[in-house]
Amino acid sequence: MSDLAEARNAGLSAPRHGYRTLRLGPFSRRLHLRRGLLLLLLVIATFALALYALGAGSQDVRLGQALAALTNPEANVPALHRIVSDLRLPRILLALACGAMLGLSGASLQSLTRNGLADPGLLGVREGASLAILLLLYNLPGLPLFARPVAGIAGGVAAAAVTIVLCGSVSRLRFILTGIGVSWFLSAIVAMVLLAADADKMQTAMVWLAGNLAASSWDIVALACAFLVAGAILLFLSAAAGDAAQLGDGLASGLGVNLKILAGIRLLAPILLTAACVSVAGSLGFVGLIAPHLARLSIGGGQIPLLAASGLWGAILVLAADTLGRTLFAPLQLPAGIVLAAIGVPALLLLLWRRRHQL
Repeated sequence: MSDLAEARNAGLSAPRHGYRTLRLGPFSRRLHLRRGLLLLLLVIATFALALYALGAGSQDVRLGQALAALTNPEANVPALHRIVSDLRLPRILLALACGAMLGLSGASLQSLTRNGLADPGLLGVREGASLAILLLLYNLPGLPLFARPVAGIAGGVAAAAVTIVLCGSVSRLRFILTGIGVSWFLSAIVAMVLLAADADKMQTAMVWLAGNLAASSWDIVALACAFLVAGAILLFLSAAAGDAAQLGDGLASGLGVNLKILAGIRLLAPILLTAACVSVAGSLGFVGLIAPHLARLSIGGGQIPLLAASGLWGAILVLAADTLGRTLFAPLQLPAGIVLAAIGVPALLLLLWRRRHQL
C-alpha cells in the first residue's frame, strides 16, 4: 500500500506545504504540523512553568509534596495543603487566565487595527475599566464580585467609544495615538479619585491598580475563567472572517464578510476580556502588546494559530512576572504589574524605534 493510501485510511491527507487534512466522517480540518507542534511545545512550557511556580515561594515545596497535598490532603500537614491548594494554585490559575485574556485582546486589536502597536492599555480600554471599577468600589462596596467586570466593561466600552469618535476610524495610526491620549487623560482622573479618597481606601486601590494577584481565590478564578471562555469563543468563531479581512476590505466583502459585525466582535471581545482582567487582578500592562509579537515570531500563520499562541504567551508572561515578583525578593512581594512594566517599557521603545519611519 502506498503512503498516500495509508494516510487516507488513517484519516489524514498527504502533506501539502506543511499541511495535513484531518477527516472525521463528513468533517475535515487542515492542520499545519509545524505550527501544531510549536503550539504543543508552548502548552508544555506553560505547564512546566506552572509546576515550578507551585513549589517556588518564601517556603519552598518539593513537587512531590505539592502534588501529594493536592491529591491527598488528609495525609499531609494542613499548613502545606493550605499553601498549595488555597494560596498558590488559585494564584497560578488566575495568572494564566489573566495572561491569556490579555494576549487574546492584544492579538484581536492588532489584527483589527492592522497595527502592531495596538494594545488595550494604549487605547484607553484598561484605564476606562479601572476608573469604572474604582468608582464602583468606592461608592458601592457591598455589591457582589460579578458587578466589577460589568462596571469594567461599561468603562472600557465608553473609553473605546470616545477614542473611535475622536479618530473616526480603527484602521489608522491616528487611532493608536488618540487612544494613548485618552488613556493618559483617564489615568489623570484615576489619580485624582485616589487623592480624594481616605488613606485606607487609597492604599488598597493602589495595590490593586499595580496588578496584584495576591488576593486570588477560587471564586475569582472561576469568574476570570468564565470571561476567558466567553471572549475566546467570540474570537475563535470570527477567526476565519478575520483571515479574510486581512486580504483587504474589498476582497473580504466579496467573500461575504460583514466588516461592521466583524469589527464589532473584534472590538467587543477585547474590551470584555480586558475589563474582566482588570476587575480581578488590576492593571497588568504591556502583555497585550508583547504576546502577539512573540506569537508571530514563534508560530506565525493565520488568526487561529495567532490567537492560540498569543493566549499562551500572555499566560507565560503573567505567570513568569508574578512568580518573579513573589520569589525574587521573598518574603517581600512585588506586584506582577510592576515586573511587567519593567519588561514592557523596553519592548514598547524597541517597537517604536523599529516603526520610527512610519510615525
